Amino acid sequence: MTLLTVTSRGQVTFKKEILQHLGIKAGDKIELELLANGSGLLRASRPSGSIADFVGLLANKTTKVATLEEINQAIEAGWAGKK
Repeated sequence: MTLLTVTSRGQVTFKKEILQHLGIKAGDKIELELLANGSGLLRASRPSGSIADFVGLLANKTTKVATLEEINQAIEAGWAGKK
């Protein structure tokens, strides 16, 4: 068990090995779920993705417009393991 100290401002600094264990990097968010028995469950916050988040992700990233034939060829090459 790791012992952490709470500052007078109510802040806690997590040790590097704890953050590494949780897979948390600088800028990441942490979720704390308060449980009925007075304890809490701490975990790295993982954003839930949806197709709505994905749509338009590459919009305006290129000026090339692929034909359906080119798209189908790229799909076939991908399934065949070719780059």
